[in-house]
Amino acid sequence: MSKKKNQSPVTSQTIGEGRVIRNTGSSYIVRLDNGEELQCRIKGNFRIKGIRTTNPVAVGDIVTVAKASDDADYITAISPRTNYIIRRASNLSKESHILASNLDLAILVATLREPVTTTTFIDRFLATAEAYSVSAALVLNKEDMWDDDDRELADALKNLYTSIGYPVFFVSAATGIGLKPLKEFISNKITLLVGNSGVGKSSLINALVPGTELRTGEISDIHHTGTHTTTFSEMIDLPEGGAVIDIPGVRGFGTIDFAPEEVGHFFPEIFRTSRDCRYSDCKHTGEPGCAVIPAVEEHYISESRYASYLSILEEASEEAGADKYRKPF
Repeated sequence: MSKKKNQSPVTSQTIGEGRVIRNTGSSYIVRLDNGEELQCRIKGNFRIKGIRTTNPVAVGDIVTVAKASDDADYITAISPRTNYIIRRASNLSKESHILASNLDLAILVATLREPVTTTTFIDRFLATAEAYSVSAALVLNKEDMWDDDDRELADALKNLYTSIGYPVFFVSAATGIGLKPLKEFISNKITLLVGNSGVGKSSLINALVPGTELRTGEISDIHHTGTHTTTFSEMIDLPEGGAVIDIPGVRGFGTIDFAPEEVGHFFPEIFRTSRDCRYSDCKHTGEPGCAVIPAVEEHYISESRYASYLSILEEASEEAGADKYRKPF
């Protein structure tokens, strides 16, 4: 006797629209337009309707909710996203993971040590924000721990990224240094906070939203890296209006679905300079008449930014080559 396939309950009544404010892994908390919050599941076949991500529903999504015949609440549709931040699910994965959607702002929380946030990580995050039309900023946390060398590095990073157009804030979640201008900057915005484990995202949110009391972790004495304390994604309302979205810490920021010819578009200073290249399809890797390489040599474009550009370009080219020979599903 053949076994019957598991079937999702038939939805019987549409409840309304709302925003996903929490993802617990097995279910989603949706805040309806009237303020009511419902715990919702998604229908089994909802996962495979052309959605190439590990999470078809993300915090920030505007969704339609319906009550099924089993009296449970289900997400039945997602409204078109205005934008989102996405990354490769893992270094070896062909899948992507949406961190959050419908954002006003995405902020990378970084630290100079314990742990070190590399410029490669920063640049990959910023390039992804550019690619998916999300305004971005940088927060350097743990200012209270800086020595003279750290401060010199912090000032150099601030000069670099503000010259490109990205706001940079120096803060200390532990002491409250620099929090006031940051609070004003994110007020009345939906802001995603991204960062390596251990950079103090949870401590920063606890400082920005008194009473939140998110769990914080210790830094490894051996590896100087943080431990994951956030295990799910959640939108947390700000007292001044708006909200921050807290997600688990990420160890790498792999880009995905970047066309090689578009990578330069996601580095504003490279894109501006490329208008003077002899060829419109210049990849800035040694082509005759390239304007970008001389700009790097003359320090108009940062060497670290150019190195990050080349690393993303290499990945995009490899991915494009693999797609060329990949059989369709």
